[in-house]
Amino acid sequence: MMFSIHGLVRSRNIEMGRDADTGGQVKYVIELAEELGKRPEVRRVDLFTRLIRDRRVSEDYSVPVETLSEKVRIVRIPCGGGKYIRKELLWNHLDEFIDKTVKYIKREDDIPYLVHGHYADGGYVARHLASLFGVPFVFTGHSLGKSKKSKLHDDGLSDEDMNKKYHIDYRIKVEEEIIGCADLVVTSTHQEVEQQYGMYAHNTVPEYLVNPPGLDLERFFPYYAEEQENEHSRQARVAINDELNRFFLNADKPLILALCRPDKRKNVGALIQAYGESKELQAIANLAVFLGIRKNIMDMGENEKSVLIETLLLMDKHDLYGKLAIPKKHDFTYEVPELYRMVALRRGVFVNPALTEPFGLTLLESAACGVPIVATNDGGPVDIAKNCQNGILIDVSEPKNISDAVKQILVDPDLWQKYSGNGINNVRQHYTWDAHIDRYLETIQSLRGGSHKDLYAIDGDPLAIKMLSRNKMIVCDIDNTLTGDPESLEKLLALIEPYKKSIAFGVATGRTIDSALEFLKEHNVPVPEILITSVGAEIYYGGPGNLDKGWAMHLRQKWDKEKIKRLLATLPFLEPQEPETEREFKVSYYMEPKEEYLRQAHDLLTRNGCRYQMIYSHQQFLDILPQRASKGKALRYLSYKWEIPLENFLVAGDSGNDEEMMRGDPKGVVVGNYSKEMEMLRGKRGVYFSKQKYAAGVIDGIHRYRFLES
Repeated sequence: MMFSIHGLVRSRNIEMGRDADTGGQVKYVIELAEELGKRPEVRRVDLFTRLIRDRRVSEDYSVPVETLSEKVRIVRIPCGGGKYIRKELLWNHLDEFIDKTVKYIKREDDIPYLVHGHYADGGYVARHLASLFGVPFVFTGHSLGKSKKSKLHDDGLSDEDMNKKYHIDYRIKVEEEIIGCADLVVTSTHQEVEQQYGMYAHNTVPEYLVNPPGLDLERFFPYYAEEQENEHSRQARVAINDELNRFFLNADKPLILALCRPDKRKNVGALIQAYGESKELQAIANLAVFLGIRKNIMDMGENEKSVLIETLLLMDKHDLYGKLAIPKKHDFTYEVPELYRMVALRRGVFVNPALTEPFGLTLLESAACGVPIVATNDGGPVDIAKNCQNGILIDVSEPKNISDAVKQILVDPDLWQKYSGNGINNVRQHYTWDAHIDRYLETIQSLRGGSHKDLYAIDGDPLAIKMLSRNKMIVCDIDNTLTGDPESLEKLLALIEPYKKSIAFGVATGRTIDSALEFLKEHNVPVPEILITSVGAEIYYGGPGNLDKGWAMHLRQKWDKEKIKRLLATLPFLEPQEPETEREFKVSYYMEPKEEYLRQAHDLLTRNGCRYQMIYSHQQFLDILPQRASKGKALRYLSYKWEIPLENFLVAGDSGNDEEMMRGDPKGVVVGNYSKEMEMLRGKRGVYFSKQKYAAGVIDGIHRYRFLES
């Protein structure tokens, strides 16, 4: 399973450069998936991304499953609504993505051999799924937050602005956690390992594989290989030629080409300035700058808009009309390869003026077609130029360096021919998909039983594998339901022990996780698989280290605990419980059993616009939770996440905070020692009032429903 969540991901007509999230990474993951699928030892490749239903983008992104080949699919998982949003806004929705992916895996009944996360958000999802299923976790960052933060600082952006727009500190924190538990990090260059991952505290934890991506040589063939042309490529050549001729007064001159998305870090302005300030270069060659696909500049994001406006202003400042082309769109599949070959036929140069370049796929594409390069002496181009010997690396912060390097190649036919031939030959030696996949498969086959394998394990088995085999669940309140009669408790545990492989056992309690585990240990109860604690405000699997983050993210929406505490502090009849009872999603008080007090508390919170859930139990405990929290809602969340129907739940309790669990489809058992609040359930369908007390009442309910029989 591979995860590339943030971009507009589809197999054909990739919208390269549409915005900052649709760069070369999208093409890389698609080609990696397709090439892996060609190998006989690979059974299936599923590339997971976000499902998008938005009129502003193609309907292609709303198709739940897109088949690329017999063994390769794009699987789209909905999260965070249907609108297309930039990656920085997706963080709050990733736990929803994880939960729905778990559901998808259960429906498919097919556990992955390995998960590979691309970019920080894909890494977050893959990391948690790897832990759930106990499989190796591979990560490719493509770009990292610490490098970005450093560049943004250089651009004058404050920490406050960076966090507001990019959530940069949270991203860095997530990346640190990812690197700290990844079994393998795949990079394209040695510079990434040393300079980018080297900035992180956990950089020595994972194994690294420097594995540059391959190139589709059936599309990016040399400019002179007429025998490889087809009708598509011939049509594309005519289209791209007609488009460029709209801009140029003398279209036969050599062509200087730049191709990238409109991003300040791509430094396109320096290239245009270099060209505009060199009359000699203008006399020698035309300049074409392709800045992604666009319709209306004013409808684009601020970063993209500012780059395009700067481009137009520089064009006007240097009077480059008739010499500079800035086309509005291009077809990636057919027109871009023909564009490179057109540049080569006209003895032109490809320029990548980016301030920093993690890899530089366009440098390989142009080189494979026979175009010499001028590029930044940072990051990926260093490795590419070393391997291919096909151009000049420069300090791109000085525009004159760009114009001097381009002129050096354009005016020397022998040098141009040398760089052109070296590029064609050496790309085929160093950058093929066959070599990439060989290295990838050889490395990942040594990863089974990775370092994090037992992070979410229960009784030695990875959580998800164990939960996927469960088709029923027994959930009991702890105090006065599970406990209270040691002899019947022992009988209950012995009764359900033979069914552990098909029935999950859990508890639902008002206690905190630490209090619940300590109390269960005192009563010789093994740690349950599921712990719903703090009156449904938290869900854990097998212990305190395995919090269900999807549930926590679900509760966090519109929950303002501090405001609620300030308001309730004005009510004299409420006495705060001990500090250790308070949790992120629970505020607890002692209160006398008076309906008037409950009414006043409700009225105060409602008038002040609070979203909350109020639960009163045992004639003394008042718990305030998020509106979405309760034992009953937590139960329904577990049903949804693990796809266990609610009618396959047996729930048992004795007090008011258990009441909601028993409504609806679950099989409810009220034990004989119940509190009077439970009388409201008498006569309700699916609720059995046992005459037996404590755990004996649970046993009675199990027999009453014949719950263990199927």
